[in-house]
Amino acid sequence: MKGLELSERFYCEYGAPMLDGQFADIAPSLAVGLFGSGSECFGYDDGLSPDHDFEPGFCIVLPDEDIIDRKTEFALERAYSKLPREFMGYKRCILNPAGGNRHGVIRMRSFFLNKTGSPDGILPTLAWFSVPEQALAEATNGRIFRDDSGKFTAARQRLTYLPDDVRLKKLAGHLLLMGQAGQYNYPRSVARGDTAAAQLAIIEFAKSAIHAIFLLNSRYMPYYKWSFRALSELPTLSPLHSPLEYLISSGNKGSEAKAKQSTADEICTAIISAARGQGLTDFAGDAAEGHAFAINRRIADEEIRNFHILYGV
Repeated sequence: MKGLELSERFYCEYGAPMLDGQFADIAPSLAVGLFGSGSECFGYDDGLSPDHDFEPGFCIVLPDEDIIDRKTEFALERAYSKLPREFMGYKRCILNPAGGNRHGVIRMRSFFLNKTGSPDGILPTLAWFSVPEQALAEATNGRIFRDDSGKFTAARQRLTYLPDDVRLKKLAGHLLLMGQAGQYNYPRSVARGDTAAAQLAIIEFAKSAIHAIFLLNSRYMPYYKWSFRALSELPTLSPLHSPLEYLISSGNKGSEAKAKQSTADEICTAIISAARGQGLTDFAGDAAEGHAFAINRRIADEEIRNFHILYGV
């Protein structure tokens, strides 16, 4: 069973009765769900996931202390800790009183500060560049089971995706890196017989190509170990999953290196075609670098447009 379903069942069977029975007066001010860190919050959990922080649990999000005080928060923490220790064959984790738990009672302010640096999820335009996309993905993933006031849901919706100029700056930077690493440095490293440098170049190319694909899909790129899994489910350019995997798992000598260069060129062509299809570049050539600067010129905010082209990466 997937963690999201397990969590929701546990909440419906034990969490909801606890909140409506013992905390009926404040329940409308709470938000409940499963979100944040952990593969289960993305729906990526599998047979290996239960070996680390996997449990039948959920998050109870509290508003500021002027609405729900610390004494009530402590009572909620105790009530949550007293829920059944096992559910559907899965044991719950031991709560850490010093913090660091992924589930249980959390303050909305603390959640958004931890993920974005902002207590309410409101970010000035330039601040979007300093928040890792994996953190933004964790701030907006998972499932909300209950949010009567709608405040937590509204804060998450404000973080749905990057402002357009930020997206374009990041895309321009990653296209430039794709050109430098895959179209220029990889073949030169191969020609020198420097297979280590060649592999580093192709990995840099693949990393930027993957990020560019997420940007073209207007989706946050999650933590690196889930990026290939998430890429395979994207509506645009998901077929590039296999050639990208080939690039980072093959050698750099002879015919294999020639095949890798051809694959990298095909990936560049596909990504550039998608950018053209979205009206983001009018550069006529095949060099990713040319398209990077064409995309950068489309940034509306003059300050962001004039930042170094790699500012977003």
